[in-house]
Amino acid sequence: MPAQSNLKPLLNAVQVNALMDTVYPQLNEQFRYYEALDVFPGGCIVRLNAGERHLRPGGTVSGPSLFTLADIGGYVCVLSHAGPDALSVTTNLNINFVRKAEAGPIDGHCRILKLGKSLMVFDIDVVAGPEGHTVAHATGTYSIPPKRDGNVVK
Repeated sequence: MPAQSNLKPLLNAVQVNALMDTVYPQLNEQFRYYEALDVFPGGCIVRLNAGERHLRPGGTVSGPSLFTLADIGGYVCVLSHAGPDALSVTTNLNINFVRKAEAGPIDGHCRILKLGKSLMVFDIDVVAGPEGHTVAHATGTYSIPPKRDGNVVK
């Protein structure tokens, strides 16, 4: 399914990272584990810099870490395309884990399937390793709060 084609980002990746640092500082604490790499019309690319803290026994990146990356992809898309309202929230997220992911950079290629006034539907392909194989795939929905005066929430 193609992404919604008439979308134009309101924020770029640098602006989204700065906003997330302000409104969601506990995400990264002392090191930038999760970050937006790129924002483009109808989507974004996010990264998990997976290290020791993201591993479970056997050297596999944990499911909760990959789930968080998928959720961050949706959050970056909604912030960058619907506006910088930090009160947008996940209403649904379904994920399928396809293969093992090891420590290192793991990228999420996210696309907006539908952006409306109150909901955004997206999917994200989570890829890792030298060949960029899919390690997980997720679909989700974000709720967008009604517009208010001074809608940037910090």
